[in-house]
Amino acid sequence: MSTLERRIDQGVGREPADIVLRGGRFFDLVTGELVAGDIALCGDMIVGTGDSYDGLEVIDITGRIVVPGFIDTHLHIESSLVTPHEFDRCVAPHGVTTAICDPHEIANVLGTEGIQFFLDSALETVMDIRVQLSSCVPATHLETSGADLPIERLLPFRTHEKVIGLAEFMNFPGVIHKDPVAMAKLEAFQGGHIDGHAPLLSGKDLNGYLAAQIRTEHECTSPEEALEKIRKGMHILVREGSVSKDLHALLPILTERLSPHLALCTDDRNPLDIADEGHLDYLIRTAIAHGVEPLVMYRAASISAARAFGLRDRGLVAPGWRADLVVIDSLENCKAEIVLAGGRRVSDALFAARQPVAPVGLDSVRARTVKAGDFAVPASEKQIPVIGVLPGKIITEHRRFRLPSSGNQTSVDLDRDIIKVAVIERHGKNGNHANGFVQGFGLKKGAIASTVGHDSHNICVVGVDDDDMAVAVNRLSEIKGGFVVVEGGRVTGEIALPVAGLMSLEPFESVRDTLKDLRKAAYALGTTLQEPFLQVAFLPLPVIPHLKISDRGMVDVDQFALID
Repeated sequence: MSTLERRIDQGVGREPADIVLRGGRFFDLVTGELVAGDIALCGDMIVGTGDSYDGLEVIDITGRIVVPGFIDTHLHIESSLVTPHEFDRCVAPHGVTTAICDPHEIANVLGTEGIQFFLDSALETVMDIRVQLSSCVPATHLETSGADLPIERLLPFRTHEKVIGLAEFMNFPGVIHKDPVAMAKLEAFQGGHIDGHAPLLSGKDLNGYLAAQIRTEHECTSPEEALEKIRKGMHILVREGSVSKDLHALLPILTERLSPHLALCTDDRNPLDIADEGHLDYLIRTAIAHGVEPLVMYRAASISAARAFGLRDRGLVAPGWRADLVVIDSLENCKAEIVLAGGRRVSDALFAARQPVAPVGLDSVRARTVKAGDFAVPASEKQIPVIGVLPGKIITEHRRFRLPSSGNQTSVDLDRDIIKVAVIERHGKNGNHANGFVQGFGLKKGAIASTVGHDSHNICVVGVDDDDMAVAVNRLSEIKGGFVVVEGGRVTGEIALPVAGLMSLEPFESVRDTLKDLRKAAYALGTTLQEPFLQVAFLPLPVIPHLKISDRGMVDVDQFALID
């Protein structure tokens, strides 16, 4: 008997279903009703609802509610600091059954080898990991990346079963001004899915950007920005990550009328925040607690997300739809008690049955050894640019200050919370080193360094003391990448991320626990930021306004140019 015949027979009740969920209700995202009745599954598909069924396996869910599996519409698994296999094990129990990832970070370090690693991993994971092909490697001409991916290197991956389309097109100036490299990639994906990335873009520039058939956007930080983009045909991905926290600002657009044009994403979220708060389940219950209708959030988490990315087989609890299901205690609490991914119950045994994928990029940190004198900045009587950190945002302000000097060197100004920042090229290409200043970390001593430095992932270090900055940077080479905290010449906290300098080889539980100690070490330096490490990681991101730093110098993002 064919699979199709089995589904039909089980749906009409001629044969017992493979699995029956009995005693609960499901949330109908079409009408907004809670509907009682059994839910029958045949393999990876729902074949019956709203009636009673016999099953080879019956799961009692009395008093519980079933909702469609959650879809994270944009994230970088690398920012979870664990491999795709460990991310799967960490997040699937929270009800995430589909994750649409952009391997942009590992691609910027390793190129096609990094993309292939993610695709190989996606074939083994319990959740359905879909891959967007990284569109901007390198992200800009203003930094040194570890790889270069022109369209010719992306096209061989286009027909892979796990590939959806072209990932976030961050080089929006390149689109507007018809940069030949950008145009070649856009031309190749016309008619397919192209993901957007255009913070604060509006008016005719936004029109030109959207004329390239870019359909989704996760960088909206205000209701006004989101509404303009929705009116112009974009599907808005409401983001709440470890650094970029836009959910509260976007609460006014979370309405039933707009819900078909909304989805949810985390972008960058680490295991400690997942453990403490949750994943997409956190977004759902937080918004509901702030007065958003449950129907809005569950639609955005599933059916609206599926439709935005052309995943036509999932997002509803209905016959003929993929059996991605979450059994929760209540709509308001959104606590996942049972998760089924493609009809398979998420469990330790299911994770253990996956085939491992060999790690890549274990020797990607090739930075030169630095010394304290490398962080010296010549004294100046003029005002100099200072990056202004905004807590919970990756947008930074372009501030200018006249800073104190000692001898012939510009000094930090702790009274105004201005410390040093530097980026050191780590791919072994040119040895570039750029220094600058940043305001908003709250550090009173020591240094924090990272090989996670979006998007080219050079080493970024912030600090009060030049000697501590040098110790931190050099330690990163010794541990093959990661995060390091130094105080008084001594390493007081670190986590090794040897997979491309981005991901740990340890289980997510170990990473979570190490991050707790790492945060304590950072807090001991005086930082006032809840997530100082990812905040460091976003300082070198020259596609996000307004002032950033790369290995080539300070970058005026509004002018898309280095500052002399």
